[in-house]
Amino acid sequence: MTLQFEAFCAGGLAPGWSLTVQGHADAGEDKFEINFLTDAGDIAFHVKPRFSSATVVGNAFQGGRWGQEEVSSVFPLTLGEPFEMEVSADAEHFHIYAQEQKVLQFPHRHRPLATITRVRVLSEHRLAQVELAKRSLSWGDGGY
Repeated sequence: MTLQFEAFCAGGLAPGWSLTVQGHADAGEDKFEINFLTDAGDIAFHVKPRFSSATVVGNAFQGGRWGQEEVSSVFPLTLGEPFEMEVSADAEHFHIYAQEQKVLQFPHRHRPLATITRVRVLSEHRLAQVELAKRSLSWGDGGY
């Protein structure tokens, strides 16, 4: 697969980080993945939609080996159609959305989150936009 996007997360990953990928699922069946990497080169979180089995898979690669896959059969993506995927993080989990529908919640297997410093998107699909942003986790009226 081709590296389509790579970014460095200043200060490392923290609750509130979000990655949004928009593209067109037009090439091959299983040609798209997102990886969050640590300073040591481990993959703290790997997410891959598998069109061949209509599943979304989450996993981590630590200490030279893959962990247990977590598989979701919630799969709102269609080959040949535009797609949007979002991965966000809170203190306990990564949350994965496809077409604005939650498809997977993956517990953090790597701590501390601050050592997760890079994100890579590999794809043979056409990507229209990739956005990495840190959003505020506050809510309410701000005390006014």
